[in-house]
Amino acid sequence: MTAVISSTDVCRFFGDEEATLVKAVDHVSIEIERGEFTAIVGPSGSGKTTLLHLIGGLDNPTSGAVHLSGTNIAEMTGTALSDFRRDHIGFIFQAYNLIPVFSAEENIEYIMLLQGVDAAERKRRVAAMLAQVGLEGLGDRRPNKLSGGQQQRVAIARAMVSHPEIILADEPTANLDSKTGIALLDLMKELNEKHNMTFVFSTHDEKIMKRASRLIHMLDGKIDLDESK
Repeated sequence: MTAVISSTDVCRFFGDEEATLVKAVDHVSIEIERGEFTAIVGPSGSGKTTLLHLIGGLDNPTSGAVHLSGTNIAEMTGTALSDFRRDHIGFIFQAYNLIPVFSAEENIEYIMLLQGVDAAERKRRVAAMLAQVGLEGLGDRRPNKLSGGQQQRVAIARAMVSHPEIILADEPTANLDSKTGIALLDLMKELNEKHNMTFVFSTHDEKIMKRASRLIHMLDGKIDLDESK
């Protein structure tokens, strides 16, 4: 097994003085192996979302290191960090974060456009992803013409189409009804198993926890329990 992500003694503190310091993530060290389907879980305020953001380079740690395939992204800033995230990490958010004026196809294609992938390859990959997530025939629709579940399917396709090393999902089922959430989780689990894609969730959704092969429990910014099924 190969570690895709490793964090070493990572801290993320908020506040200027010791008396008011909020230790959102407090000396956390973990390794995520390639092909894992892992959920970071815990109550509100436990630090799970902050840790996910640190792993994905959406936030910088106060101290410690975060390595993605050997590169310490904690030391990267600005354009270098943005480009690295674009090329190595896929993101799925609970609010979908689709570009409203783009069609489903254009939303999926956009990352590849930034990466300089040629038009024919972009078209091929978009068509393949639309088929994989069950949206054939809907590629020309804008987000406001899609249901919440369909929008999240577009977000999943967008996260996967550039073949990232890791996909990070922050409460991806939070805005979905139970039936739709289960269908999307089963889709992500299938893609994980079929393509050995690495998924890491931040969640308190029991449906995700049930399907995860590893649960990292957080409490007060620390890892309380790390269990594999």
